[in-house]
Amino acid sequence: MQLNYRLHKLNTAQIIALGFAGVIFLGGILLWLPFCTAPGNHTSFTDAMFTAATSVCVTGLVTVATATHWTMTGKLIILILIQIGGVGLISLGSIIFISLHKKISLKNRRMIQESYNLDRMNGMVSVVRRVILCMLGAEGIGAVCYAFCFVPKLGLARGLWHAVFTAVSAFCNAGIDVLGENSLAPYVGDPLINFTTIGLIIMSGLGFVVWWDLWDKIKKVYKRQLPFYRFFKSLRLHSKLVLTMTGILLVVGTVLIFLFDFHNPESIGSYPLGTKFMAALFQTVTTRTAGFFTVSQEKFSNATYLLCLLMMFIGGSPMGTAGGIKTTTFAILILHLKANIQGKKDAEVFHRKIRESYLRSAMVVAGLGIMVLIVMSTLLCAVMPQASVQDVIYEITSAIATVGLSRGLTSQLNLAGKWIVILTMYLGRIGPLTLGTAVTVRAQKMPANSHLAEEDIMIG
Repeated sequence: MQLNYRLHKLNTAQIIALGFAGVIFLGGILLWLPFCTAPGNHTSFTDAMFTAATSVCVTGLVTVATATHWTMTGKLIILILIQIGGVGLISLGSIIFISLHKKISLKNRRMIQESYNLDRMNGMVSVVRRVILCMLGAEGIGAVCYAFCFVPKLGLARGLWHAVFTAVSAFCNAGIDVLGENSLAPYVGDPLINFTTIGLIIMSGLGFVVWWDLWDKIKKVYKRQLPFYRFFKSLRLHSKLVLTMTGILLVVGTVLIFLFDFHNPESIGSYPLGTKFMAALFQTVTTRTAGFFTVSQEKFSNATYLLCLLMMFIGGSPMGTAGGIKTTTFAILILHLKANIQGKKDAEVFHRKIRESYLRSAMVVAGLGIMVLIVMSTLLCAVMPQASVQDVIYEITSAIATVGLSRGLTSQLNLAGKWIVILTMYLGRIGPLTLGTAVTVRAQKMPANSHLAEEDIMIG
């Protein structure tokens, strides 16, 4: 009775944190069972937990080869864990309630609102249904596109399985595949595979709110209720900011990687011009927390390495399946920096003022992200002194941003290193802000009319 009372008193952040931990543990136990491991292989408890964590956290870092280490049962469990991680625990619970025709309580509706960071609580059931329909629709379209490539090469059954698994993994930004240790490198020059993957990653990275806003405006344009030239102006501020930042990051990232590695024979230098551009675009997109690769990460130049670190840390956009601190967080920080340099009191974008509370939230998210990155990188360097600092920072950035790209360090992790990365992936998935809310004890609030004395300090 006391346990039920305590569970009832948990807030959304605590439920998300405990829920993800519970699913990871359960998934790890299942993968640890003998029937999930292919004959001739051995799965340690740590590797099972690592695989469950990377699946639920939709990261993509793997310590064992997914294609050969696991049986079909093990791969199915991994696929289910990826889908759970992509959908989100709150949505999954809501789906079950809806399927059983159960009424969703006010508290559960508030949980859905907070987990998706929505500004209204009405229509929560509709929101969940639309999320699932959009996700299944996009994954279905992706699977069909992949099938045109995989079925002729692998046969009907294996081809369809590879198509479905890759589509789900790509849309959920997991980056786990059953194609082999080289991911999509054999398809570096295949436009169908490249642009299907790019499309799924970008779509999921935009966030469902942007989808719905775009669809609503498209319908109005089609019905001639909205002039086409006012299409972008009529979008919500959130959608404008997400689309603008996504476009800037994709264009700048692609152009810079193309230039940085144009003559690098180890990465894209030996490819034809069109393949070079496609590989540069794919690398830019996959760093937005996807984890697939067409070129091995350790082969890129140092300039591309640093650019990819930044792209991974930024990640995708809110209410999607991508990780990172999010495009809107980065945009708000840049806009406030610009406003302060110009001597303005308020940050403005698209003729709108950005609330001060958004800046505080952005600073907390980015600050905690950097703090976790520094601490975990230091710990991994301590337990793996033979690893290069470059590889360690890339690994931890990839883990905290739930990207899944690695410079080859994942397979070399020792026992302590694996658990450090597991914890980093977990923190990155539930979000530093969510974790902070979950573990912080309520403090005594000072009266609203109470102010402390001010004193000057030196800056810079």
